[in-house]
Amino acid sequence: MPLDWCGAQTQGTIGFLVLNALEQALAERGLRRRVATVVTRTLVDTADPAFERPTKPVGRFLPEAEAARHRASGQHWEDLGGKGWRRVVPSPQPIEIVDAPAARALMDAGFIVVAAGGGGVPVVRDASSGVLRGVEAVIDKDLAAAILARTLAADTLVIATDVDHAVTGYGTPSASPIGEISADALAELEAAGEFGTGSMGPKVTAAVRFVRGGGRLAVITSLDRITDAVTGRYGTVVRAE
Repeated sequence: MPLDWCGAQTQGTIGFLVLNALEQALAERGLRRRVATVVTRTLVDTADPAFERPTKPVGRFLPEAEAARHRASGQHWEDLGGKGWRRVVPSPQPIEIVDAPAARALMDAGFIVVAAGGGGVPVVRDASSGVLRGVEAVIDKDLAAAILARTLAADTLVIATDVDHAVTGYGTPSASPIGEISADALAELEAAGEFGTGSMGPKVTAAVRFVRGGGRLAVITSLDRITDAVTGRYGTVVRAE
């Protein structure tokens, strides 16, 4: 099954679960709000260098012999040591959230909207016809969230994860949580290699891009502290200067 189909199906399935959970939580608090999920496409560039250098691991680990059969069909697989081989796919930069207008229309009608799940379904636009088609790629969800938030004129972006703060010196005795920080200072730490490319790095990039793009507040923190995060009282907090 192609990755764009997988992305669309996953958006629908998880979006349905989130929709039901949100409606139940709102009802328990006596709030009568409607919730909607939008299967969302994200535009990428066919010339993005990521298509020449696949790096995003997806799917199961497989033994070498089985991975070799997939490699023979044109897929990219990497040997990850004791765990076996795993497929890697392109992770191009998101350019535009194609279905943001649909999310906006639903918001204007009073809906709480779940959109751009998993970074969105990756699509490219044909240069001559303008027609969109899906591509074999996975888009970083945090980078897509930053674009969606700015497109919808949100003033706050909260990136919920499983840690309370971004950390400098992660995994070392000198590890130190980052509290409130400017976008420029956080970008300097990122450029110095403080954050893992497959973990905290994209979250930091998204926070910096959001604030530099006109957002008022970006916060990275754990889901348990999201109420404090929305008001900028906890987590790694990046404010517009």
